[in-house]
Amino acid sequence: MRLFMRRRGEAGPARDAARALADLVRDTLKLDADATVSVSEISCGDPACGGSETVVLVMRPGTRTQAAKVLMPMGQVTPGALVAALKPLMAGEAAVSTGLSPHGEKV
Repeated sequence: MRLFMRRRGEAGPARDAARALADLVRDTLKLDADATVSVSEISCGDPACGGSETVVLVMRPGTRTQAAKVLMPMGQVTPGALVAALKPLMAGEAAVSTGLSPHGEKV
């Protein structure tokens, strides 16, 4: 299993949060061992996300990389919000999910 995180050597809560989210992604999408999951927190220019957003990349051999994002910092992402953001990936779509409900509210 390969796992990428925001900064190499970063210790503490951010690393733990990234690992926990990556594990949840693997379980939710039932990924094979050869799949790679990347969980990153980046600055967000959208006022709805409050400054930071969490981006999840799922890379499977022989397929296009899939992405999902949750419009909140990594440490605030709940399992429910992550699973909601991953729904388009469960349907096999190579789409980006915002982690927002159809009404624009955070999930």
